[in-house]
Amino acid sequence: MTDAAATVPAIELCPLGRVDYADTFAAMKQFTQERTADTPDALWICEHAPVFTQGIAGKQDHILNPGAIPVVQTDRGGQVTFHGPGQVVAYPLIDLRRAGYFVKEYVYRIEESVLRTLAHFGVTGHRVASAPGIYVRLDDPFSHAMLKASPSNGSALAGPLPAGDPFRGLGKIAALGIKVSRHATYHGVALNVEMDLEPFSRINPCGYAGLQTVDLSTIGIQTTWEEAATVLSQKLGAFLAP
Repeated sequence: MTDAAATVPAIELCPLGRVDYADTFAAMKQFTQERTADTPDALWICEHAPVFTQGIAGKQDHILNPGAIPVVQTDRGGQVTFHGPGQVVAYPLIDLRRAGYFVKEYVYRIEESVLRTLAHFGVTGHRVASAPGIYVRLDDPFSHAMLKASPSNGSALAGPLPAGDPFRGLGKIAALGIKVSRHATYHGVALNVEMDLEPFSRINPCGYAGLQTVDLSTIGIQTTWEEAATVLSQKLGAFLAP
């Protein structure tokens, strides 16, 4: 290990339990604004009461019928998503300049952490080009077989639906939305474990009409929120390290 690497603080794991979304958003924004070059990176792990969160460029027409569930405007990228009990939410608070990688690689590392978490449970996750997050094959979430390429855009997709649909045959199991300020990250990734998925039908998830959302439970994985949170925390800690 070089002297430079030895000076990089480890990522501090902070289990928060179930916390209010708006309060957590304010806290991580304050943490980011007040951090210095010596502030250790942190990984906040939590779950939230039901809430819709809208990205900074989110379109109002993607919120179809929120009902009694509050909608919170945020400063992260992306469109609207839903958070609720039974979902592991991870907020990495990382100094990218100190870590030594750029935003594109940061997103890749978060997605890789989710893919490895799913693999721990025997599930094969997939990326979709230009659509951050992780998806699973609805017909066989455990298959390692290559998916057929859609002739219109080269995406790894299969099934009888029109080739122009980049999500055909796939369901979204993890949503990703980040913000970078002064080379420091906040917001993060949400992995669906065992939750009430009905609120996703009240929005166009991440801005995509008709996109199906799944969790580990609905694809046949019986685990606990605590176990999934532990595995995801371990993978993020490993893959986000410099």
